[in-house]
Amino acid sequence: MTMVLQERNGLENESHESSVRKALFGVALVASFAQFGAVASLNDVATHFGAHPNLLHLNTLVGLSGSQIALGLAILRLASLGSLLLTSLGDRKARSGVLANALYVGLALTGLAALSPSYWIFVLIFALARPLLSAASALAQVMTIEHTHGHRVGSMAVLTAGAGIGAGLAAVLHGAVRGPNSFRWLFAVALIPLFVMPFVLRALRNSTAARPSDTRLGVVPKELRKSVMVMAAVAFAFGVIGGPANGFAFVYGEGVRHIAPSTMSVIIILCAITGLAGLIAGNALSKKLGLRWTLVLTMLTVALMATIAYGGSRWQFIIGYLVGIGASGAMSPVLSTLATQIFPRRNRATCAGWVLVAGVLGAVTGLELFGYVVDAWHGAHAWRMAGVFTFWPALGLLALLPIIAEHHQD
Repeated sequence: MTMVLQERNGLENESHESSVRKALFGVALVASFAQFGAVASLNDVATHFGAHPNLLHLNTLVGLSGSQIALGLAILRLASLGSLLLTSLGDRKARSGVLANALYVGLALTGLAALSPSYWIFVLIFALARPLLSAASALAQVMTIEHTHGHRVGSMAVLTAGAGIGAGLAAVLHGAVRGPNSFRWLFAVALIPLFVMPFVLRALRNSTAARPSDTRLGVVPKELRKSVMVMAAVAFAFGVIGGPANGFAFVYGEGVRHIAPSTMSVIIILCAITGLAGLIAGNALSKKLGLRWTLVLTMLTVALMATIAYGGSRWQFIIGYLVGIGASGAMSPVLSTLATQIFPRRNRATCAGWVLVAGVLGAVTGLELFGYVVDAWHGAHAWRMAGVFTFWPALGLLALLPIIAEHHQD
């Protein structure tokens, strides 16, 4: 009788954890959709709100200069710094409650961006939504780690797939709905999950209990600071590369290489294939090479493909972007797993918040540097040189990875 009860309890626990992971998949999808909408529609937003001077310059093509677009993107990224306190709050209160509230308010603000009367108001509203959505995504990663036993990269890959699907939906809708105010419809769609997610997130109730803490929000214990700094440096490096590589993709593809939005939608659909292949490859590589070596190999590939994507032709962009998405798919769950599982449960959300902050600062640095080089270099090779000067120096920070271990601290 005791064995039957134990088996029944085990099945119930497995069923509960499966429901939790499905709910977190939904969080990743919805949060990514809301955040990626700003990137996918950036060319339309810049064209709608920008001026069109007769200059042989980026603003001739998309309405705003590279510096203005980079500053807008940088502000959106920098706003994610506000997510640190929200994420850290997940170590003091029920993570499920913090996650749900951050997601709901972030989605509401994203919908409000549909009413933006100017480019900078658009940036301001998204800047308010970004830290909330980023905190929801970070807490989803932490909770995924805590509801997975054994090799965790696979579960994190599923979460990454959810984020990829959300971003892909934003890109496909951007290509499908055209017109002078098409970006407004894209942002308004973010309101729909507000009516759906309360039902999805029921599985998260009581999944993590509130835990009192005598530390201040955002404070990392001394014994963990070295590991946090190493992971923060790696996240900073990826931010420098991934920020401009993804942030300028639609501006470059549609505005500079004149790829039709419908074609960009097809490219995004193909990215689902390469991204899925990357997720599978990353999971397999992490089992054979370990998390650190897999991270080094995949990040090098991301940098190489991003450089090729901005190399000067449509086909270079398409191939580099597709393969780069695959490499990012292989890398992202490995980075997220390593940056989460090496910290003890009681401090996991706070440490994840600091790693997120470092990634944001890296993205801001990369966006500004990339945009500055594009504006300053001029000529046919401006975008290629921006990639060379931005992506490759950041890879040196990967040399810090041997300092940390890969073991779990639960």
